[in-house]
Amino acid sequence: MSRPYVIPPQAAPDGPTFPELRSIYRRLLTRFGPQLWWPGDTPFEICVGAILTQNTAWTNVEKAIARLDAADALGPHAIDAMAADRLAELIRPAGYFNVKAKRLQSFCRFLQEQSKLERLQTAELRARLLSVHGIGPETADDILLYAFLRPVFVIDAYTRRLFGRLGLLDGKASYEALRSCFESALDADVEMFNEYHALIVVHAKHVCRTRPCCEQCCLSSVCAYSVVEKK
Repeated sequence: MSRPYVIPPQAAPDGPTFPELRSIYRRLLTRFGPQLWWPGDTPFEICVGAILTQNTAWTNVEKAIARLDAADALGPHAIDAMAADRLAELIRPAGYFNVKAKRLQSFCRFLQEQSKLERLQTAELRARLLSVHGIGPETADDILLYAFLRPVFVIDAYTRRLFGRLGLLDGKASYEALRSCFESALDADVEMFNEYHALIVVHAKHVCRTRPCCEQCCLSSVCAYSVVEKK
């Protein structure tokens, strides 16, 4: 397979270019197909999932959300009004349940105190989300992209690992620096940002793991890490 471009063994100083990112996106999409993220029947459920998925597997989040739904508690008012220990017990499968119960209630209180969030500009909405207890940049961007359908690129550990190995980014750079790299290089496209993030996650989970399976990788021909491993 011929290389469409050459990736140096160290991170490119100016970050990835549009052709590089589009090429990687097309390869991942061809390999794995559309992922149709984020799982959730309503924007609120997506927000709950974004908070609960911190430091746990998605299967555990699904169990926690199902327990909230069964208890008729999958709504901002119900969660905010619930006793903290009762909420913690319902979301126990998601882990760190006492901490996450506080975060969920803070977020639900925020939703009830705000009005017409959907009308805010993305930067203002992001700033307000970041003001909520327990919501950091990654969770805020999950909510913005998947619940509010705003064109923000989510940076997670999988993104750092994959693009660091590709030689396109410094995986230790700040969250905001990495997010800016992607958003500056790509067109502001909610659907593509959604799909791209999901594809990065599935690829990193199954192929570009902590101990990568380079022989199974659809990006191996353009990967600096793979070239180093073969020497």
